Amino acid sequence: MPVPTSELPVSALIPVIDIVGTFVFAISGTLTAASKKLDPFGASVIAFVTALGGGTLRDVLLDVRPVWVEEERLLITVFVSVMVTLLFRQQVEKYRRTMFLFDTLGIAMFTILGLEKALRFGVSPLIALVMGVVTAVFGGVVRDILCNDIPLIFRREIYATACLAGGVAYLLMRLAPVPDEVPMTVAVGIIILIRLLAVKLKWAFPNLS
Repeated sequence: MPVPTSELPVSALIPVIDIVGTFVFAISGTLTAASKKLDPFGASVIAFVTALGGGTLRDVLLDVRPVWVEEERLLITVFVSVMVTLLFRQQVEKYRRTMFLFDTLGIAMFTILGLEKALRFGVSPLIALVMGVVTAVFGGVVRDILCNDIPLIFRREIYATACLAGGVAYLLMRLAPVPDEVPMTVAVGIIILIRLLAVKLKWAFPNLS
């Protein structure tokens, strides 16, 4: 089993990103399940795969135990998120017009979290970038498949591309003499900004014909 490298700086933001990203992705999954009229158990399953599916695949590819097996706080976070969303669904939906906001926050945070974890296990920056994107989007892919939707990543919307752009920015900024939190904060902001602009300005790739 690979051992994390010790020379990489440890950021105090990583545990926060982990919890917040899990929470908002679980909300997204729960709301999707509710829109499909699933029962609470079904909603919990969808929330779980949405929040932790990408990280599980990343850890399997890195040949390590999935993070939720090692840290039960993530399972607890998913459970709390499901309960909060189901109990206060009207209030939650009142503050969002679509699931766009939750997905955007989730992919931004998980891209950087997955990328950083991969770097700590000694993979190359390019592979780490791929791991970051996998962490961000794979849970949503499984969610959409289970809910009988075409996964967002396979549609024309700018989605995974935003993760790639933020991940590249993060890798470049890590080379600069700045505090650890600066690359993470800026990269998350870049991903969110690209997604916002892509939806507002209707940026999209052409369909294959």
